[in-house]
Amino acid sequence: MRHIFILLLLLGALFAKEATMNLYDFTVEDIDGNKVSLSRYKGDVLLIVNVASECGFTPQYEGLEKLYEEFKEQGFMVLGFPSNQFLSQEPGTNKEIKFFCQGTYDVHFDMFAKIDVNGDNTAPLYNYLKTMQGGFLGFDAIKWNFTKFLVDREGNVVKRYGPSTKPEDIKADIVKLLEQ
Repeated sequence: MRHIFILLLLLGALFAKEATMNLYDFTVEDIDGNKVSLSRYKGDVLLIVNVASECGFTPQYEGLEKLYEEFKEQGFMVLGFPSNQFLSQEPGTNKEIKFFCQGTYDVHFDMFAKIDVNGDNTAPLYNYLKTMQGGFLGFDAIKWNFTKFLVDREGNVVKRYGPSTKPEDIKADIVKLLEQ
């Protein structure tokens, strides 16, 4: 009986910790290999996107960059997380990905190291995002490249968009959050 009680206490502590975590508790690696605390984005509206260089949705980089350029002075940031989990559409190294993004789409928003967004090796940030905003019909898995998560200035994950949602179609939601 005592062992069951201890196990329940430990499980309760684990779930309580996860319940109190927020976006700003995560540290990620940027595309150049530097550790970045997401707390540096406190007060900003964020659009977090899993990206890929060889995908049919890759031209969305252009729209993401336009949103970033239009709203960065108001406290908006796009965070790009490359992932190679969907038909190996992001096969390059972080250095190659950075070169592609800057050379092809003139990307200036923050890019991060390649990660897994599904499966056993899912990046903790993406486990959190999926928990906060589940997918279509309650399926949490990221279904493809260019799934987007919109985060308000307090770090709340307020909306999830599928890959086919174009960056320009998110503009009104971003403006609403920037005005709050």
